[in-house]
Amino acid sequence: MPTTDKRIDAYIAKSAEFAQPILRTIRDTVHEACPEVEETIKWSMPFFMYKGILCSMASFKQHCAFHLWKGDLVVDDKSRFDEAMGQFGRLTSTKDLPPKRVFVGYIRKAKQLHDDGVKSTRPRKTAEKKELVVPSYFSAALKKYRKAKTTFDAFPYSKRKEYVEWVTEAKTDGTRDRRLQTSMEWLAEGKARNWKYERC
Repeated sequence: MPTTDKRIDAYIAKSAEFAQPILRTIRDTVHEACPEVEETIKWSMPFFMYKGILCSMASFKQHCAFHLWKGDLVVDDKSRFDEAMGQFGRLTSTKDLPPKRVFVGYIRKAKQLHDDGVKSTRPRKTAEKKELVVPSYFSAALKKYRKAKTTFDAFPYSKRKEYVEWVTEAKTDGTRDRRLQTSMEWLAEGKARNWKYERC
């Protein structure tokens, strides 16, 4: 007997009418291909667990989605990866699913990857290093206030940007000068621009 979760029964029952046969087909196929799989709910969606997350499914207003956790190593045809969550694009009927033999093969391949301890090769996104344009008058003020400069230089890009934008967006020279002075004082105290709103 497959290990099922009543919460997934409820999830399917609450899904749109078009989605129910799709979700039932996915569920049955996963259990057929990997009898040891266990069901659960994560992030409000049905998940199938086998030595970690094996796969998941979801229903939306106008489509369903199926996601193999290591799908980038299982599914060769990546043409539908960007259509929706998962590897098979927007599923609007059971006809959008791969043929059963192929579908079972994908799940068994994913199971084997878990058995072998293979990690996903999904490339990590590396953030490009941004360069902040600091106006000369701001830099000059930082040189006068060493403590402020030390804090400013140690801050991440986002916190430095908050200070620079606050000063440069001033509508008058007087406002800009006042903001610049306040910035130096707060920075000298080690404070971020929005320190009043930060949790202690």
